[in-house]
Amino acid sequence: MFAIIQAVGWPIWPLILASVIAVALIIERSITLRRSRIVPPGLLDKVLDDLRQIGPSAEMAERVAAHSPLGRVLAAGLRNVHSPREVMKESIEETGRAVVHDLERFLTTLGTIASISPLMGLLGTIIGMIDIFASQGVSGANPAQLAQGISIALYTTGLGLIIAIPAMIFWRHFRALIDSFVIDMEQQAIKLVEVSHGERRA
Repeated sequence: MFAIIQAVGWPIWPLILASVIAVALIIERSITLRRSRIVPPGLLDKVLDDLRQIGPSAEMAERVAAHSPLGRVLAAGLRNVHSPREVMKESIEETGRAVVHDLERFLTTLGTIASISPLMGLLGTIIGMIDIFASQGVSGANPAQLAQGISIALYTTGLGLIIAIPAMIFWRHFRALIDSFVIDMEQQAIKLVEVSHGERRA
């Protein structure tokens, strides 16, 4: 690997930096965006049981909010459980938007890396082509400069695609995962609103 870096030179360093950032973001998001952590099973049932048995309280809302992102959404409803249905629903939606924003953290960076990595590889290709043409002198081609230009052109293009393909796959995977979390949280929040206003049985 070190020999490749030496052969290509400075055009490969931005790609290496992009690859390190992409791997770090993929690992971080894979750990953070787990269903058991975002939408833990059984939380809504426990909240509804506590609501029926002891009623809503500030302490209960704080405890639920600290539990998980879904807990933050449900806690917004618990804080407004005695308010009209529309007010309760609006507070849940406001908190839900903040939760979704937190879940989408770093995804813009990952998507940007997936988009610009092939462009950085293309930049390396152009630099390599410039070196290849520069190697053509009146006395013939300079073999060392020709080899350098070919190395830059091929390695940077390949590395750009190697970075972009998995980054794009994981970016789409995380977006789909967040969408499924949002649908799940919406359904559970609606159930909380309807049960607390007597429109539905648990």
